[in-house]
Amino acid sequence: MSTDITCGTRTLDLSCPNIMGVLNVTPDSFSDGGALYQGAVLSHDLLLKRAEQMVLDGAKLLDVGGESTRPGAKPVSESEELDRVLGAVEALTHHVDVLVSVDTSTPSVMTESARLGAGLLNDVRGFRRSGALQAASATGLPVCVMHMQGEPDTMQQNPHYADMMSGIRHFFNERLTACDAAGIARERIILDPGFGFGKTAEHNFHLLAHLGELCAGEQPVLVGLSRKSMIASVLDRAPDERVFASVALALIAVERGASIVRVHDVAATADALAMWGALPRSIDQ
Repeated sequence: MSTDITCGTRTLDLSCPNIMGVLNVTPDSFSDGGALYQGAVLSHDLLLKRAEQMVLDGAKLLDVGGESTRPGAKPVSESEELDRVLGAVEALTHHVDVLVSVDTSTPSVMTESARLGAGLLNDVRGFRRSGALQAASATGLPVCVMHMQGEPDTMQQNPHYADMMSGIRHFFNERLTACDAAGIARERIILDPGFGFGKTAEHNFHLLAHLGELCAGEQPVLVGLSRKSMIASVLDRAPDERVFASVALALIAVERGASIVRVHDVAATADALAMWGALPRSIDQ
């Protein structure tokens, strides 16, 4: 696996785990929806303040999403997603010294975000929407391909797998082949197994236990475990009370080989990973 990945004008060092901070520019995301809004309007002042603090706390990437993908979420229109995302991307790339990732499945959002300086495209639908692979390829940016069973509005309606790990590996192999055909080189591809996307709590913990199997491959792996409902299956905690459990899950993922952890609570995660990073490593690790 390469130790770095070129993201537009920036380079992401994968020789150590990286923290991706979540910046939802949506009014309805499961954990922090509406937090960056003043009334019905996205506040760029609040956005930049949150972004700058995340960078100070240790985030190497910030992930901007304009469509909530929480269980049961309804899709937004293309024009609404463009309105939400593009202003945020432009503000971040002009005012914050950080790599900006865009969480989208919409080809036009990919194209325009890249034009405004985004450095990574992150698609929960695995670039399966019509035109998405072609749009992503044309930007020349790296992509994060996520596994999801179903769609956000239906994915948690009795998800079932004959063999989940085999199914995820098969999905990634199929998407890697599709990326090859679209001209997206393997060194531009990150994989995300999609915790909480078409998976029960039991599925999620099984996936975490076996995450090392996916991380042992050629592609770097990103995971998003922050504040997710799998925590509530063990602890009676509201989303904003799941910080400690989220940090524990992020640390477990890094121990199993994850290259990027996508989190809401950057400072707490950075402290935990600093302690992990201070451990002596044997020569063969």
